[in-house]
Amino acid sequence: MVTDAQQACFEAGIKFGSLYHQFAGTPVSPDSTRSLEAAMAEAIENQPFCESVTVEIDDDRVGEAIDHENGYTELTGSLMTVEMRIDYEGVTARTRMAMEDGYPLMKLLNVDE
Repeated sequence: MVTDAQQACFEAGIKFGSLYHQFAGTPVSPDSTRSLEAAMAEAIENQPFCESVTVEIDDDRVGEAIDHENGYTELTGSLMTVEMRIDYEGVTARTRMAMEDGYPLMKLLNVDE
């Protein structure tokens, strides 16, 4: 038997997988970060049980990652911080993806029943 808390955590994992693998590789420049943040958040918020998504793409890191004359780079986890709140049957799972020890780590912050 799966608990509501376990299901909320599972839902959070599904949302992170979708967000990361759907948008990794998207061309991004300092001029397009805000619109890409909004598109990512709105797309993931369409999924069931997703109450909120915040995507912050670091303009400075994007600028530093541009290494050619076309003025853009590809979006990677190292360029963004993401927070999500998943509500499943009265259980709230809060999650975050941020750089930790050189890796874009996705983790569960807390679960409130």
